[in-house]
Amino acid sequence: MGGAALLRTAVRVEQVWLDALVDAAVAPPQARADLASLVSDVDQRALAEASESGGNPVMPLVAALRADLRAAGQETAGTWLHRGLTSQDVMDTAVLLCAREAVTAVRRQLGAQVERLAALVEEHRSTPLVARTLTQPAVPTTFGAKAAGWLHGLLDADDALAALRWPVQLGGAAGTLSAVVELAGAERTRALRTSVPAALGLDPSPPWHTRRTPVTRLGDAATTATDAWGRIANDVLALGRPEVGELRDGSAGGSSTMPHKANPTLAVLVRRTALAAPQLAASLHLAAAEQVDERADGGWHVEWHTLALLLRRTAVAASQTSELLRGLHVDSARMAARLRELDDAVRAEQHSMAALTGRPASGDYLGLVDDLVDAALARAADHLAHPAKSTDSTVQEDL
Repeated sequence: MGGAALLRTAVRVEQVWLDALVDAAVAPPQARADLASLVSDVDQRALAEASESGGNPVMPLVAALRADLRAAGQETAGTWLHRGLTSQDVMDTAVLLCAREAVTAVRRQLGAQVERLAALVEEHRSTPLVARTLTQPAVPTTFGAKAAGWLHGLLDADDALAALRWPVQLGGAAGTLSAVVELAGAERTRALRTSVPAALGLDPSPPWHTRRTPVTRLGDAATTATDAWGRIANDVLALGRPEVGELRDGSAGGSSTMPHKANPTLAVLVRRTALAAPQLAASLHLAAAEQVDERADGGWHVEWHTLALLLRRTAVAASQTSELLRGLHVDSARMAARLRELDDAVRAEQHSMAALTGRPASGDYLGLVDDLVDAALARAADHLAHPAKSTDSTVQEDL
């Protein structure tokens, strides 16, 4: 999601469009050119500075590419480059291609997390634990049941990411493709609306210049993932306090001044991302609500940095959560001892229920914990055996 990736991907979009114009006999054969070879000549700093005058980086990028093509004697390619597109077509398509790569990386981490957590649930399905509600001891449970809740959260997150769609943005100046129709005619324009997304590995789509659902859904799915990780991190932090001592973050970060400290650094960093992500997703929704006319005056522009920051943080938190789960230490003896200490308190509800029935209290008061654990494990096994369709492994080739 950095500037260099966005630049490469924008050039890739321009390349596919130029090739499509030539293939459709809209542009002459002499317009064919290798735009990727020109990327190294683009001064990113100058491009960033020049972006201010037009409000986006595509305008100065096209100008730089045309200048390089003409300097190389490829005047025809320079003439046909970008014809029929508008800046937002290139920018939106390039941003989604970069975002798809980020989502692919996150889903890879989620798959490893599901596998690790399923093993943890099975291992500790019968490990006794005090369930806590509103920070206070409540009733008996097992650590396997708690981790099963974590597992469902990860599966929900991966489902949300897998459900994302990746629509191409092709609309021209006002979403009508009028310039392309003027150049190519209606039938060849319809063909281009199919061939171009196919070449990019994207979905054909009506223009979405001011319908920002692809972006807001992306932000929401990323936040669903950070929510799930934040929930795990919060439990690790709460149960890892020395006075509780039931879990331990294996990162054992130190302190600059206190030699005795073993800070739960990974859990802290994951929680940081979980706390920050919803505000970034909210900014994407606010930008969507501020869309106006056929092309927006600022609502579109706020998305780029916001989405890049959200997805970079999500990708980093995914890696950190994987490491957290790999190194997580479960103190089963401490969990059992704490439950014994609080036996009378955590069985108060059980005794009141038994009194209503007139029967003696049953043994463990774990309800349907085994069923719930089995359901989580079955869902994880099905997910691992039949993962949702990948967001597209060809993205690396595209870039």
